[in-house]
Amino acid sequence: MVGKTGWSLKRTIVMVGMMGSGKTAIGKELASRLGVAFLDSDAEIEAAAAMSISEIFERDGEAFFRDRESEVIGRLLDAQNAVLSTGGGAFLFERNRDLISRKGVSVWLKADLALLWSRVKHKDTRPLLRTSDPYRTLASLYEQRVPIYELADIHVQARASYTIGTMAEKVIDALERRPDVLERRG
Repeated sequence: MVGKTGWSLKRTIVMVGMMGSGKTAIGKELASRLGVAFLDSDAEIEAAAAMSISEIFERDGEAFFRDRESEVIGRLLDAQNAVLSTGGGAFLFERNRDLISRKGVSVWLKADLALLWSRVKHKDTRPLLRTSDPYRTLASLYEQRVPIYELADIHVQARASYTIGTMAEKVIDALERRPDVLERRG
């Protein structure tokens, strides 16, 4: 797909990483710069269920949510090439990693624990952090998930000093090294 900006996107770019890493904000900026659609698997799930992710977790449990998440990711990867933001846990599941590997390219927004905590500590929208010690929970999730995120095709280091625009540029720089995914036209 050739975007209006002169980029040719050959595969869907799938943003992966911890909650608070910027998958949605950076994904939207990236899609805008590339002139392609932005898709959000969590938003699609919420729209289909007519309830929030937190409500789905509470009512139906994580296993039910993860099954719906895989279905939605598969459907979105079959649509037009775009930028797709996934939930923090999506990439942990082999079936999702396989789907993403076959149909897209995974980009890990690699943020350290301190940066993630600074971004999520005042939000009540993270069902996994509704514990008596949310920092400890986040740290535990971080330790468990980083080895899996390291399986992503592309790693882009986040820094507290980077703006959303700077991060989008860093992602584009990394993607330009992958002509099978992104190519500048004209």
